[in-house]
Amino acid sequence: MNEEIRSLKPKALWNKFADLNAVPRPSKKEERVIAFMKDFGKSLNLETLEDEVGNVIIRKPATKGMEDRKTVVLQSHLDMVHQKNNDTDFNFDTQGIEMYVDGDWVRAKGTTLGADNGLGVATIMAILESNEIEHPAIEALFTIDEETGMTGAKGLKGGLLKGDILLNLDTEEDDEIGVGCAGGVDVTATGTYTQTEAPKNGATYQIKVKGLQGGHSGMDIIKGLGNANKLMNRLLFATKDFMQLAKLEGGSLRNAIPRESLATVVVSSEEKFLLAFDEIRSEITSEYKSLEPNLSIIAELTEENFAKVMTDEAQRNFFNAMNAAHNGVYRMSPDIEDLVETSNNIAKVSVADGNIKIECLTRSSVESSKTNLANALTSVFELAGYEVKLAGDYPGWAPNMDSPILKVLDSLYQKMNGEKANVAACHAGLECGILGQNYPEMDMISFGPTIKGAHSPDERASISSAQKYWDYVLEILKNIPKK
Repeated sequence: MNEEIRSLKPKALWNKFADLNAVPRPSKKEERVIAFMKDFGKSLNLETLEDEVGNVIIRKPATKGMEDRKTVVLQSHLDMVHQKNNDTDFNFDTQGIEMYVDGDWVRAKGTTLGADNGLGVATIMAILESNEIEHPAIEALFTIDEETGMTGAKGLKGGLLKGDILLNLDTEEDDEIGVGCAGGVDVTATGTYTQTEAPKNGATYQIKVKGLQGGHSGMDIIKGLGNANKLMNRLLFATKDFMQLAKLEGGSLRNAIPRESLATVVVSSEEKFLLAFDEIRSEITSEYKSLEPNLSIIAELTEENFAKVMTDEAQRNFFNAMNAAHNGVYRMSPDIEDLVETSNNIAKVSVADGNIKIECLTRSSVESSKTNLANALTSVFELAGYEVKLAGDYPGWAPNMDSPILKVLDSLYQKMNGEKANVAACHAGLECGILGQNYPEMDMISFGPTIKGAHSPDERASISSAQKYWDYVLEILKNIPKK
Protein backbone atom coordinates (compact mmCIF):
# COMPACT_ATOMS: atom_id res chain seq x y z
CA MET A 1 0.00 0.00 0.00
CA ASN A 2 2.73 2.48 0.97
CA GLU A 3 4.66 1.55 -2.22
CA GLU A 4 2.01 3.54 -4.06
CA ILE A 5 2.98 6.54 -1.90
CA ARG A 6 6.70 6.03 -2.56
CA SER A 7 6.18 6.36 -6.32
CA LEU A 8 4.66 9.85 -5.99
CA LYS A 9 6.60 12.97 -6.95
CA PRO A 10 8.67 14.47 -5.49
CA LYS A 11 9.98 11.03 -4.58
CA ALA A 12 12.49 12.33 -2.03
CA LEU A 13 9.67 13.89 0.01
CA TRP A 14 7.12 11.07 -0.21
CA ASN A 15 9.70 8.36 0.51
CA LYS A 16 10.75 10.08 3.71
CA PHE A 17 7.10 10.56 4.65
CA ALA A 18 6.48 6.84 4.17
CA ASP A 19 9.54 6.04 6.31
CA LEU A 20 8.32 8.37 9.05
CA ASN A 21 4.73 7.08 8.98
CA ALA A 22 5.97 3.56 9.63
CA VAL A 23 7.04 4.75 13.10
CA PRO A 24 4.35 5.14 15.82
CA ARG A 25 4.61 8.71 17.13
CA PRO A 26 1.80 9.74 19.45
CA SER A 27 2.24 12.89 21.49
CA LYS A 28 3.80 12.17 24.90
CA LYS A 29 5.10 8.83 23.53
CA GLU A 30 7.78 9.96 21.08
CA GLU A 31 10.58 7.64 22.24
CA ARG A 32 10.54 5.59 19.03
CA VAL A 33 10.46 8.52 16.65
CA ILE A 34 13.20 10.32 18.62
CA ALA A 35 15.41 7.23 18.27
CA PHE A 36 14.44 6.97 14.58
CA MET A 37 15.47 10.58 13.95
CA LYS A 38 18.76 10.28 15.85
CA ASP A 39 19.63 7.13 13.91
CA PHE A 40 18.82 8.95 10.69
CA GLY A 41 21.14 11.86 11.49
CA LYS A 42 23.96 9.59 12.56
CA SER A 43 23.57 7.44 9.44
CA LEU A 44 24.39 10.56 7.41
CA ASN A 45 27.43 11.29 9.60
CA LEU A 46 25.90 14.61 10.61
CA GLU A 47 26.17 16.21 14.03
CA THR A 48 23.12 14.91 15.90
CA LEU A 49 21.99 15.62 19.43
CA GLU A 50 18.97 15.25 21.69
CA ASP A 51 18.31 18.00 24.20
CA GLU A 52 17.10 17.40 27.74
CA VAL A 53 13.39 17.37 26.83
CA GLY A 54 13.67 15.16 23.74
CA ASN A 55 13.99 17.59 20.83
CA VAL A 56 16.39 16.36 18.15
CA ILE A 57 18.82 18.73 16.39
CA ILE A 58 20.79 17.72 13.29
CA ARG A 59 23.35 20.09 11.78
CA LYS A 60 24.49 20.04 8.15
CA PRO A 61 27.16 22.35 6.69
CA ALA A 62 26.45 24.61 3.73
CA THR A 63 26.90 23.24 0.25
CA LYS A 64 29.80 24.58 -1.83
CA GLY A 65 29.34 28.25 -2.68
CA MET A 66 26.70 28.82 0.02
CA GLU A 67 29.04 29.22 2.98
CA ASP A 68 28.49 33.00 3.10
CA ARG A 69 24.72 32.71 3.63
CA LYS A 70 22.90 33.00 6.94
CA THR A 71 22.32 29.78 8.85
CA VAL A 72 18.76 28.46 8.55
CA VAL A 73 16.82 26.53 11.17
CA LEU A 74 14.37 24.14 9.47
CA GLN A 75 11.75 23.24 12.07
CA SER A 76 8.87 20.75 12.32
CA HIS A 77 7.35 18.67 15.10
CA LEU A 78 7.66 14.89 15.37
CA ASP A 79 4.37 14.00 17.06
CA MET A 80 0.98 13.63 15.42
CA VAL A 81 -2.67 13.76 16.50
CA HIS A 82 -4.17 10.30 16.88
CA GLN A 83 -7.82 10.12 15.87
CA LYS A 84 -9.70 7.21 14.28
CA ASN A 85 -13.21 6.32 13.35
CA ASN A 86 -15.08 4.17 15.87
CA ASP A 87 -15.31 1.28 13.44
CA THR A 88 -11.59 1.34 12.61
CA ASP A 89 -9.48 -1.33 14.31
CA PHE A 90 -6.11 0.37 14.77
CA ASN A 91 -3.51 0.71 17.54
CA PHE A 92 -1.55 3.95 17.22
CA ASP A 93 1.00 2.75 19.79
CA THR A 94 2.12 -0.21 17.69
CA GLN A 95 1.06 0.32 14.07
CA GLY A 96 2.34 2.50 11.26
CA ILE A 97 -0.16 4.64 9.36
CA GLU A 98 -1.85 2.85 6.44
CA MET A 99 -1.93 5.26 3.49
CA TYR A 100 -3.52 5.24 0.04
CA VAL A 101 -3.92 7.54 -2.95
CA ASP A 102 -7.34 9.03 -3.71
CA GLY A 103 -7.09 11.20 -6.82
CA ASP A 104 -4.92 14.19 -5.89
CA TRP A 105 -4.98 13.26 -2.21
CA VAL A 106 -3.04 10.99 0.08
CA ARG A 107 -5.27 9.66 2.86
CA ALA A 108 -5.12 7.14 5.69
CA LYS A 109 -7.47 4.20 6.21
CA GLY A 110 -9.85 5.40 8.93
CA THR A 111 -7.23 7.36 10.91
CA THR A 112 -5.41 10.64 10.91
CA LEU A 113 -2.68 10.76 8.25
CA GLY A 114 0.09 12.53 10.15
CA ALA A 115 0.78 14.99 7.33
CA ASP A 116 0.52 17.50 10.17
CA ASN A 117 3.48 17.82 10.65
CA GLY A 118 4.96 14.73 9.02
CA LEU A 119 5.32 16.36 5.62
CA GLY A 120 7.42 19.08 7.24
CA VAL A 121 9.60 16.48 8.97
CA ALA A 122 9.94 14.52 5.71
CA THR A 123 10.95 17.69 3.86
CA ILE A 124 13.78 18.34 6.27
CA MET A 125 14.91 14.71 6.16
CA ALA A 126 15.04 14.79 2.35
CA ILE A 127 17.15 17.97 2.40
CA LEU A 128 19.53 16.54 4.99
CA GLU A 129 19.99 13.36 2.95
CA SER A 130 20.48 15.03 -0.44
CA ASN A 131 23.88 15.59 -2.03
CA GLU A 132 22.39 17.73 -4.80
CA ILE A 133 20.20 20.38 -3.13
CA GLU A 134 21.88 23.78 -2.73
CA HIS A 135 21.50 25.20 0.75
CA PRO A 136 23.20 27.31 3.43
CA ALA A 137 24.27 25.84 6.76
CA ILE A 138 21.26 24.09 8.27
CA GLU A 139 20.13 23.35 11.80
CA ALA A 140 17.26 20.87 11.60
CA LEU A 141 15.08 21.18 14.70
CA PHE A 142 12.59 18.38 15.33
CA THR A 143 10.45 19.25 18.34
CA ILE A 144 8.29 16.92 20.41
CA ASP A 145 4.79 17.14 21.87
CA GLU A 146 3.58 20.07 19.80
CA GLU A 147 0.04 18.76 19.65
CA THR A 148 -0.65 18.35 23.38
CA GLY A 149 1.33 21.03 25.13
CA MET A 150 4.21 22.32 22.98
CA THR A 151 6.55 21.11 25.71
CA GLY A 152 9.35 20.55 23.20
CA ALA A 153 9.36 24.18 22.10
CA LYS A 154 8.94 25.34 25.69
CA GLY A 155 11.87 23.21 26.85
CA LEU A 156 14.30 24.27 24.13
CA LYS A 157 16.96 26.36 25.86
CA GLY A 158 18.31 29.59 24.51
CA GLY A 159 21.80 29.48 23.01
CA LEU A 160 21.47 25.93 21.69
CA LEU A 161 20.58 27.10 18.19
CA LYS A 162 22.93 29.36 16.21
CA GLY A 163 20.68 30.03 13.22
CA ASP A 164 19.59 33.48 12.03
CA ILE A 165 16.39 32.45 10.22
CA LEU A 166 13.74 29.89 11.20
CA LEU A 167 11.52 28.26 8.60
CA ASN A 168 8.58 26.56 10.33
CA LEU A 169 7.05 24.02 7.91
CA ASP A 170 3.68 23.66 9.65
CA THR A 171 1.21 25.80 7.68
CA GLU A 172 -1.61 23.97 5.86
CA GLU A 173 -2.37 26.06 2.76
CA ASP A 174 0.29 26.22 0.04
CA ASP A 175 -0.60 29.80 -0.94
CA GLU A 176 -0.20 31.08 2.62
CA ILE A 177 2.83 32.56 4.34
CA GLY A 178 2.32 32.53 8.09
CA VAL A 179 3.52 35.51 10.09
CA GLY A 180 1.58 35.07 13.34
CA CYS A 181 -0.53 32.63 15.35
CA ALA A 182 -2.71 32.25 18.42
CA GLY A 183 -1.57 31.33 21.89
CA GLY A 184 -3.51 28.95 24.08
CA VAL A 185 -4.29 27.69 27.55
CA ASP A 186 -5.86 24.45 28.82
CA VAL A 187 -8.93 24.98 31.02
CA THR A 188 -9.86 21.90 33.04
CA ALA A 189 -12.85 21.64 35.38
CA THR A 190 -13.16 18.70 37.76
CA GLY A 191 -15.74 17.87 40.37
CA THR A 192 -17.62 15.21 42.21
CA TYR A 193 -21.34 14.61 42.34
CA THR A 194 -23.78 12.82 44.60
CA GLN A 195 -25.29 9.60 43.31
CA THR A 196 -28.69 8.17 44.06
CA GLU A 197 -30.47 4.91 43.45
CA ALA A 198 -31.50 4.38 39.83
CA PRO A 199 -35.26 4.41 39.24
CA LYS A 200 -36.75 0.99 39.87
CA ASN A 201 -37.95 -0.71 36.69
CA GLY A 202 -36.30 2.08 34.71
CA ALA A 203 -35.21 1.38 31.13
CA THR A 204 -31.56 2.00 30.25
CA TYR A 205 -30.83 3.87 27.01
CA GLN A 206 -27.60 4.72 25.23
CA ILE A 207 -27.57 8.07 23.45
CA LYS A 208 -25.03 8.30 20.64
CA VAL A 209 -23.84 11.36 18.75
CA LYS A 210 -21.52 10.45 15.90
CA GLY A 211 -20.69 11.19 12.26
CA LEU A 212 -19.54 14.76 12.87
CA GLN A 213 -16.62 16.08 10.82
CA GLY A 214 -14.47 17.15 13.75
CA GLY A 215 -11.22 18.81 12.73
CA HIS A 216 -8.59 21.20 14.02
CA SER A 217 -9.87 23.19 16.98
CA GLY A 218 -7.96 26.25 15.77
CA MET A 219 -8.10 26.28 11.99
CA ASP A 220 -11.60 24.77 11.69
CA ILE A 221 -13.34 26.52 14.60
CA ILE A 222 -14.54 29.31 12.27
CA LYS A 223 -16.62 26.80 10.28
CA GLY A 224 -19.22 26.42 13.03
CA LEU A 225 -19.06 22.63 12.88
CA GLY A 226 -20.93 20.50 15.37
CA ASN A 227 -19.27 19.85 18.73
CA ALA A 228 -20.39 16.42 19.99
CA ASN A 229 -20.15 17.49 23.64
CA LYS A 230 -22.38 20.52 23.19
CA LEU A 231 -24.87 18.61 21.06
CA MET A 232 -25.04 15.81 23.62
CA ASN A 233 -25.76 18.31 26.36
CA ARG A 234 -28.66 19.72 24.34
CA LEU A 235 -30.11 16.21 24.11
CA LEU A 236 -29.68 15.58 27.82
CA PHE A 237 -31.04 18.98 28.83
CA ALA A 238 -34.14 18.51 26.69
CA THR A 239 -34.90 15.08 28.21
CA LYS A 240 -33.78 15.75 31.79
CA ASP A 241 -37.26 15.46 33.31
CA PHE A 242 -37.61 11.86 32.15
CA MET A 243 -34.17 10.36 32.75
CA GLN A 244 -31.10 10.41 34.98
CA LEU A 245 -27.53 10.30 33.75
CA ALA A 246 -25.44 7.23 34.61
CA LYS A 247 -22.30 7.94 32.58
CA LEU A 248 -21.01 10.07 29.72
CA GLU A 249 -17.89 10.07 27.53
CA GLY A 250 -17.36 12.56 24.73
CA GLY A 251 -14.38 13.71 22.67
CA SER A 252 -10.73 12.77 23.00
CA LEU A 253 -8.10 15.49 22.42
CA ARG A 254 -8.10 19.17 23.34
CA ASN A 255 -6.99 20.30 19.89
CA ALA A 256 -9.60 18.25 18.01
CA ILE A 257 -13.24 19.29 17.68
CA PRO A 258 -15.08 16.33 19.25
CA ARG A 259 -16.84 14.12 16.69
CA GLU A 260 -18.51 11.57 18.97
CA SER A 261 -20.19 11.36 22.37
CA LEU A 262 -21.86 8.48 24.20
CA ALA A 263 -24.19 8.83 27.20
CA THR A 264 -26.05 6.19 29.18
CA VAL A 265 -29.23 7.23 30.96
CA VAL A 266 -31.86 5.46 33.06
CA VAL A 267 -35.33 6.46 31.91
CA SER A 268 -38.35 6.71 34.22
CA SER A 269 -40.91 7.29 31.44
CA GLU A 270 -39.96 5.83 28.09
CA GLU A 271 -42.83 7.40 26.16
CA LYS A 272 -42.13 10.93 27.38
CA PHE A 273 -38.37 10.50 27.06
CA LEU A 274 -38.57 9.31 23.45
CA LEU A 275 -41.03 12.06 22.53
CA ALA A 276 -38.73 14.76 23.93
CA PHE A 277 -35.67 13.08 22.41
CA ASP A 278 -37.17 12.89 18.93
CA GLU A 279 -38.15 16.54 19.10
CA ILE A 280 -34.68 17.82 20.04
CA ARG A 281 -32.99 15.40 17.62
CA SER A 282 -35.11 16.79 14.80
CA GLU A 283 -34.18 20.36 15.75
CA ILE A 284 -30.45 19.60 15.84
CA THR A 285 -30.33 17.64 12.58
CA SER A 286 -32.28 20.40 10.85
CA GLU A 287 -29.85 23.05 12.10
CA TYR A 288 -26.80 21.07 10.96
CA LYS A 289 -28.10 19.40 7.80
CA SER A 290 -25.85 21.46 5.48
CA LEU A 291 -22.77 21.57 7.74
CA GLU A 292 -22.89 18.03 9.10
CA PRO A 293 -24.65 15.79 6.53
CA ASN A 294 -23.38 12.60 8.19
CA LEU A 295 -24.51 13.49 11.71
CA SER A 296 -26.19 10.56 13.46
CA ILE A 297 -28.13 10.90 16.73
CA ILE A 298 -29.74 7.80 18.16
CA ALA A 299 -31.16 6.50 21.43
CA GLU A 300 -31.37 2.75 21.84
CA LEU A 301 -32.19 0.36 24.62
CA THR A 302 -29.28 -1.40 26.27
CA GLU A 303 -29.12 -4.29 28.70
CA GLU A 304 -26.42 -2.55 30.72
CA ASN A 305 -27.59 -2.05 34.30
CA PHE A 306 -26.76 0.80 36.67
CA ALA A 307 -27.56 0.85 40.35
CA LYS A 308 -26.52 4.50 40.76
CA VAL A 309 -27.25 7.64 38.76
CA MET A 310 -26.79 11.39 39.17
CA THR A 311 -29.07 13.17 41.61
CA ASP A 312 -31.43 15.80 40.20
CA GLU A 313 -29.37 18.63 41.72
CA ALA A 314 -26.05 17.33 40.40
CA GLN A 315 -27.59 16.80 37.00
CA ARG A 316 -29.02 20.31 36.94
CA ASN A 317 -25.64 21.83 37.85
CA PHE A 318 -23.81 19.85 35.19
CA PHE A 319 -26.28 20.53 32.39
CA ASN A 320 -26.42 24.24 33.24
CA ALA A 321 -22.64 24.52 33.30
CA MET A 322 -22.34 22.81 29.94
CA ASN A 323 -25.04 25.06 28.52
CA ALA A 324 -23.35 28.22 29.76
CA ALA A 325 -19.74 27.31 28.89
CA HIS A 326 -18.76 29.03 25.66
CA ASN A 327 -17.76 26.87 22.70
CA GLY A 328 -16.61 28.10 19.29
CA VAL A 329 -15.61 31.57 18.10
CA TYR A 330 -15.62 34.10 20.92
CA ARG A 331 -14.23 37.15 19.10
CA MET A 332 -13.10 37.92 15.56
CA SER A 333 -10.01 40.03 15.03
CA PRO A 334 -10.87 43.70 14.56
CA ASP A 335 -7.58 44.23 12.73
CA ILE A 336 -7.20 41.24 10.38
CA GLU A 337 -10.11 40.34 8.12
CA ASP A 338 -11.64 36.87 8.62
CA LEU A 339 -9.20 35.94 11.40
CA VAL A 340 -10.58 34.37 14.56
CA GLU A 341 -9.03 36.21 17.49
CA THR A 342 -10.35 34.14 20.41
CA SER A 343 -12.13 30.79 20.69
CA ASN A 344 -12.79 27.83 22.96
CA ASN A 345 -13.15 24.12 22.25
CA ILE A 346 -15.00 22.01 24.81
CA ALA A 347 -12.91 19.07 23.82
CA LYS A 348 -13.51 16.22 26.23
CA VAL A 349 -16.18 15.49 28.83
CA SER A 350 -16.26 12.53 31.20
CA VAL A 351 -18.93 11.67 33.78
CA ALA A 352 -18.75 8.38 35.71
CA ASP A 353 -18.77 6.97 39.24
CA GLY A 354 -19.34 10.30 40.96
CA ASN A 355 -16.62 12.20 39.05
CA ILE A 356 -16.83 14.89 36.39
CA LYS A 357 -14.06 16.19 34.15
CA ILE A 358 -14.43 18.84 31.44
CA GLU A 359 -11.38 19.67 29.29
CA CYS A 360 -11.17 22.79 27.11
CA LEU A 361 -8.58 24.50 24.92
CA THR A 362 -8.88 28.28 24.82
CA ARG A 363 -7.00 30.09 22.04
CA SER A 364 -6.34 33.73 21.24
CA SER A 365 -3.86 35.93 19.42
CA VAL A 366 -4.46 38.58 22.12
CA GLU A 367 -3.31 37.65 25.63
CA SER A 368 -5.91 39.80 27.40
CA SER A 369 -8.74 38.25 25.39
CA LYS A 370 -7.46 34.75 26.09
CA THR A 371 -7.40 35.56 29.81
CA ASN A 372 -10.89 37.04 29.63
CA LEU A 373 -12.39 33.91 28.05
CA ALA A 374 -10.50 31.60 30.41
CA ASN A 375 -11.86 33.63 33.32
CA ALA A 376 -15.39 33.41 31.93
CA LEU A 377 -15.13 29.62 31.68
CA THR A 378 -13.67 29.46 35.18
CA SER A 379 -16.61 31.45 36.51
CA VAL A 380 -19.15 29.13 34.88
CA PHE A 381 -17.54 25.97 36.20
CA GLU A 382 -16.90 27.36 39.69
CA LEU A 383 -20.54 28.43 39.95
CA ALA A 384 -21.40 24.78 39.32
CA GLY A 385 -19.15 23.82 42.24
CA TYR A 386 -16.24 22.46 40.21
CA GLU A 387 -12.54 23.08 40.68
CA VAL A 388 -10.83 24.76 37.73
CA LYS A 389 -7.17 24.63 36.76
CA LEU A 390 -5.39 26.52 33.98
CA ALA A 391 -2.30 24.85 32.53
CA GLY A 392 -0.13 24.60 29.43
CA ASP A 393 -0.25 28.33 28.74
CA TYR A 394 1.73 29.33 25.65
CA PRO A 395 2.06 32.69 23.91
CA GLY A 396 0.93 33.76 20.47
CA TRP A 397 3.30 34.89 17.73
CA ALA A 398 3.01 38.58 16.88
CA PRO A 399 3.30 39.39 13.14
CA ASN A 400 6.40 41.24 11.92
CA MET A 401 5.51 42.67 8.52
CA ASP A 402 9.05 44.08 8.16
CA SER A 403 10.63 40.62 8.40
CA PRO A 404 13.51 40.25 5.89
CA ILE A 405 12.76 36.56 5.27
CA LEU A 406 9.10 37.43 4.65
CA LYS A 407 10.22 39.69 1.80
CA VAL A 408 12.25 36.82 0.31
CA LEU A 409 9.36 34.34 0.48
CA ASP A 410 6.78 36.84 -0.74
CA SER A 411 8.88 37.80 -3.77
CA LEU A 412 9.74 34.19 -4.67
CA TYR A 413 6.12 33.05 -4.41
CA GLN A 414 4.94 35.75 -6.79
CA LYS A 415 7.77 35.03 -9.23
CA MET A 416 7.08 31.27 -9.25
CA ASN A 417 3.26 31.37 -9.29
CA GLY A 418 2.32 34.62 -11.01
CA GLU A 419 0.28 35.83 -8.06
CA LYS A 420 0.85 37.11 -4.56
CA ALA A 421 0.81 34.78 -1.58
CA ASN A 422 -1.67 35.21 1.24
CA VAL A 423 0.43 36.69 4.03
CA ALA A 424 -1.57 35.99 7.16
CA ALA A 425 -1.75 35.12 10.81
CA CYS A 426 -3.65 31.95 11.75
CA HIS A 427 -5.75 30.79 14.69
CA ALA A 428 -3.76 27.60 15.15
CA GLY A 429 -0.94 27.31 17.66
CA LEU A 430 2.49 27.36 16.02
CA GLU A 431 5.73 26.95 17.90
CA CYS A 432 7.22 30.20 16.60
CA GLY A 433 5.83 32.30 19.45
CA ILE A 434 7.33 30.00 22.07
CA LEU A 435 10.67 29.61 20.30
CA GLY A 436 10.85 33.38 19.91
CA GLN A 437 10.92 33.82 23.68
CA ASN A 438 14.41 32.32 23.90
CA TYR A 439 15.46 33.39 20.41
CA PRO A 440 14.03 36.90 20.07
CA GLU A 441 16.43 37.96 17.30
CA MET A 442 15.65 35.01 15.04
CA ASP A 443 13.68 35.93 11.90
CA MET A 444 10.77 33.45 11.66
CA ILE A 445 8.26 32.47 9.01
CA SER A 446 5.84 29.57 8.48
CA PHE A 447 4.61 27.84 5.33
CA GLY A 448 3.73 24.37 4.08
CA PRO A 449 1.79 22.20 1.60
CA THR A 450 -1.99 22.02 1.46
CA ILE A 451 -3.45 19.68 4.10
CA LYS A 452 -7.18 19.35 4.75
CA GLY A 453 -9.03 17.88 7.72
CA ALA A 454 -6.07 17.91 10.11
CA HIS A 455 -6.74 16.33 13.52
CA SER A 456 -9.51 14.15 12.06
CA PRO A 457 -9.69 10.83 10.18
CA ASP A 458 -10.54 12.88 7.10
CA GLU A 459 -7.00 14.34 7.09
CA ARG A 460 -5.56 14.38 3.58
CA ALA A 461 -2.56 15.87 1.80
CA SER A 462 -2.61 17.24 -1.74
CA ILE A 463 -0.12 15.53 -4.07
CA SER A 464 0.06 18.41 -6.55
CA SER A 465 0.49 20.88 -3.70
CA ALA A 466 3.36 18.85 -2.25
CA GLN A 467 5.26 19.23 -5.57
CA LYS A 468 4.55 22.98 -5.65
CA TYR A 469 5.67 23.34 -2.04
CA TRP A 470 8.82 21.26 -2.58
CA ASP A 471 9.91 23.44 -5.51
CA TYR A 472 9.27 26.51 -3.36
CA VAL A 473 11.40 25.16 -0.50
CA LEU A 474 14.35 24.53 -2.83
CA GLU A 475 14.15 28.06 -4.25
CA ILE A 476 13.97 29.57 -0.77
CA LEU A 477 17.14 27.73 0.27
CA LYS A 478 18.95 29.05 -2.81
CA ASN A 479 17.91 32.61 -1.97
CA ILE A 480 18.76 32.85 1.72
CA PRO A 481 20.43 36.26 2.30
CA LYS A 482 24.14 36.60 2.93
CA LYS A 483 25.48 37.04 6.45
